[in-house]
Amino acid sequence: MWQAIAKQISEVTQQPFSISERESVNGGEINDCYMISNGSQRYFVKINEKAELPIFETEIESLTQLDKSDHIFVPSPIHIGTTKEHSFLVLNYLPTKSMDKDAFYELGVSLANHHLWGDQLEYGFDCDNYLGNVLQVNTWHRRWDCFFAEQRIGWQLQLLKEKGMVLGDIDTLVKNSKLILHNHQPKPALLHGDLWHGNIALSVKGPISYDPASYWGDAECDLAMVELFGGIQDSFFEGYESISSISEGFETRQHLYSLYHVLNHCNMFGGEYMFHAQQLIDKLNLNE
Repeated sequence: MWQAIAKQISEVTQQPFSISERESVNGGEINDCYMISNGSQRYFVKINEKAELPIFETEIESLTQLDKSDHIFVPSPIHIGTTKEHSFLVLNYLPTKSMDKDAFYELGVSLANHHLWGDQLEYGFDCDNYLGNVLQVNTWHRRWDCFFAEQRIGWQLQLLKEKGMVLGDIDTLVKNSKLILHNHQPKPALLHGDLWHGNIALSVKGPISYDPASYWGDAECDLAMVELFGGIQDSFFEGYESISSISEGFETRQHLYSLYHVLNHCNMFGGEYMFHAQQLIDKLNLNE
């Protein structure tokens, strides 16, 4: 496998590349991740089963679109390919370390400027992609309440139902989700889509975010995800609000946007997240 990966990197970069160093690195629970080097050039490589190639293909699309705004720093795709049994994604490699107070502030400023960028009028994305390894449907829609209630909450609930995991009547849950967002029609922002502390680090070029699941939606979705699993310093929000204010009613919407990610975790990892999902559903009165 590694010989095939090195050969493809050589072909794409038009520079001879052979692996003299390979180090396993933390890359989450979906892919196996490595730093590889020939002694002078280093790359970050994600590896999965061959059938998972579409996940890498859509990740490249997210990274490419995010990079267009010039406000947030993301990895640069080098190559995507397959070997006999695996698919893989090669990105540029930058050493990283944990974020500090100043870095979180800088990230908040950068993200706020990024959210203000763009002139998209609808919600969605040019392709469906993946949140983790769960398909994320991104059909374009003019109404935010319909898009999020149907293609985020409803979609996840249906996937859970097919696994025998039921949190209530889907039609009722979708209808009440739609009601919460009925009078909220935000300017579409290009979201990172999976912005939690595990997908953020400090590089030599400043804060870097990775593993996106992008689409055009409410900027508050990124903010809700940032807070969901903790690990983010208050300076992040200070930086964000120095550029862009957070709209009234965010606290309620935050719970709804968090519910999407918790439901996604239910689909990825099983019933251990069902209690958290039920708590959010009850807090929002979605079953009533």
